[in-house]
Amino acid sequence: MVGMSNPSPWAAGGPLPYPPPPPGPSYPGYAPAGYPPPQAYGAPPPGYYPPPGYRPPPGYYPPPGYPAYPAVLKPGVIPLRPLSLSDIYNGAVAYIRTNPKATLGLTTIVVVVAQLIALLLQIGPLTAMGGFESDAPGEVPSTGAIALFSGATIVGFLVTQLASVLLTGMLTVVIGRSVFGGSITIGEAWQRLRGRFLALLGLTALQGFVVVMVAVLIVVAVVAADAVGGGLAAFVVGAPLMVAALLGFLYAVTVLLFAPALIVLERLGVFAAIARSFTLVKKDFWRVLGIWLLAAIVASVVATAVGVPFSLVGQLLSLEPERVGMFVGGLILVAIGGMIGQIITAPFGAGVDVLLYTDRRIRAEAFDLVLQTGAAGPAESTDQLWLTRRF
Repeated sequence: MVGMSNPSPWAAGGPLPYPPPPPGPSYPGYAPAGYPPPQAYGAPPPGYYPPPGYRPPPGYYPPPGYPAYPAVLKPGVIPLRPLSLSDIYNGAVAYIRTNPKATLGLTTIVVVVAQLIALLLQIGPLTAMGGFESDAPGEVPSTGAIALFSGATIVGFLVTQLASVLLTGMLTVVIGRSVFGGSITIGEAWQRLRGRFLALLGLTALQGFVVVMVAVLIVVAVVAADAVGGGLAAFVVGAPLMVAALLGFLYAVTVLLFAPALIVLERLGVFAAIARSFTLVKKDFWRVLGIWLLAAIVASVVATAVGVPFSLVGQLLSLEPERVGMFVGGLILVAIGGMIGQIITAPFGAGVDVLLYTDRRIRAEAFDLVLQTGAAGPAESTDQLWLTRRF
């Protein structure tokens, strides 16, 4: 029909414009040419990615470049690395908990015996002389009674200081062993300390002598200023001297903080321990002062909170010295409060001092490497590791 388009050559029955290519040869196990290989059963199709949250199969390991860091060695109450504030305080508590007989038990024995001796030295003269009784009402106590009581008080103070030195030295031995996870008995601690006890006494005596001399010089200066210019001059001279003495005391306590540990653990003499303590502290003075001061404040708060009830009642009873029974009862209550506070806080304070000394040696001398090499040895051999030092 005119006006209609010609039929397509691909119409049914029409010839194809190009003949199809002849089939290629087939091989067993292979797909025909021009087709992709068949996929395994259960495999994802091409372009497939696992959904979010996909985990690697068991046995997968990260590629190289991610080293595994070894765990810090901690054979005892502290890790053998530079210590943080929490490491020091936790270690000071841990060594008490792991060895209570050689810490709380030792402290109780020493403190109770010392306080009983000091108390008897005070009560004995009072009961023998009938207290501070005078011949007439309102008359001041006799000079002999006051002198005898004062002398007994001074002797009691010296006894408590002697006990404090003994306790500090023995607790230093205990914490030194606890760093390596070892325990020690009270008798063994005394055997370790016995050869160093006189050196500790010498250090304490030297410190006390310096304190007394400074106090005497301040008193002499204030009295002389008062004699020359009156009360105002005494204040102008005395106030700066007191402030300077307080700052000097804090400085001296800080730089000499490690001297007892050096005498006991490194077995140094008095002056060698003083010089070495100054060397260890001076490069990290403020950190040592801060940690020690914080520990001292915490211990003081705890001791005060425990001893306040006993001290208040004891001081109220002591206000009437003419009544010997009440006065003696007041002294006993004050002594009990002091004993309880010291038993609780003395081991903690000694532990902080020794662990702070350990931290300074680790930071200044890489002492942790020395400790790590000998940490696996027997307990007696670990005591010798403290003797290793570098100047």
